[in-house]
Amino acid sequence: MSRASRRLIVTADDFGLSSAVNEAVERAARQGILTCASLMVGEDAADDAVARARRLPALRVGLHVVVADGRPVLPPERIPALCDRHGRLDGRLVRAGVRFFFRPSVARQLEDEIAAQFAAFARTGLPLDHVNAHKHMHLHPTVLGLILKIGRQYGMRAVRLPYEPPAVVRSAGGAWRYGKTMGVVGLWIGLMRWRLDRAGLAHNDRVLGLLQSGGLDEAAVLALLRRLPPGVTELYCHPAISDEAAARALGYRQADEFAALMSTEVARALREGGVMPVAFGDLA
Repeated sequence: MSRASRRLIVTADDFGLSSAVNEAVERAARQGILTCASLMVGEDAADDAVARARRLPALRVGLHVVVADGRPVLPPERIPALCDRHGRLDGRLVRAGVRFFFRPSVARQLEDEIAAQFAAFARTGLPLDHVNAHKHMHLHPTVLGLILKIGRQYGMRAVRLPYEPPAVVRSAGGAWRYGKTMGVVGLWIGLMRWRLDRAGLAHNDRVLGLLQSGGLDEAAVLALLRRLPPGVTELYCHPAISDEAAARALGYRQADEFAALMSTEVARALREGGVMPVAFGDLA
């Protein structure tokens, strides 16, 4: 098997969420295996994230579109149908998804917010490596349609395909959770792949870490790498230099994920396995 036959994108989501996340991203890009980060342009530490990215030319940065469970870019009074009473985007994902699909007035506000996030990313001056969405909400056909429509105006060339192969999940002991999740989103994967291909957008073949989100410690990453198939795989994670309260409430172990990105054992496994580190921009 040639070195180029197995390519790995390693992405940190939630870049800009906090200084602890941003510090982990910077250190993992300098000294670890991180190749990409996905920026939340509306969060408190977004400016700090952009400043760090500017001094990390090897780190490829994309837009982490937030349409639920996060802070909007537009003032909440501009998009009241998307926000809760605290001015945050609705965290009830199923409810939000139903309203996106069936209520045109909500979809119009959604379009305005997504466009504002693309514009905010463009103002950073960073090259747009890729696009994905918080909580993988770009699987939603309305959200994906708006990203495809708006993204082409901003030079979008690559999008995450959040597909995790069943065999990988079963081998990691997550078969029951896989079945539960795929019962909700599995039907959209094929449609999403078709829409990305039809739009001429690059994408990964698969992701790793979907069903182990927040729990990708060194042992878990090494186990996944031993099963890495040919093609383009994205390993995505949520690192921080210390666990934060909101992440702990979800059962996330951010510090352990950061440690995995910095692990010499993980780096050795990549080298000895002939795995080529890449970014989304290398696919386009």
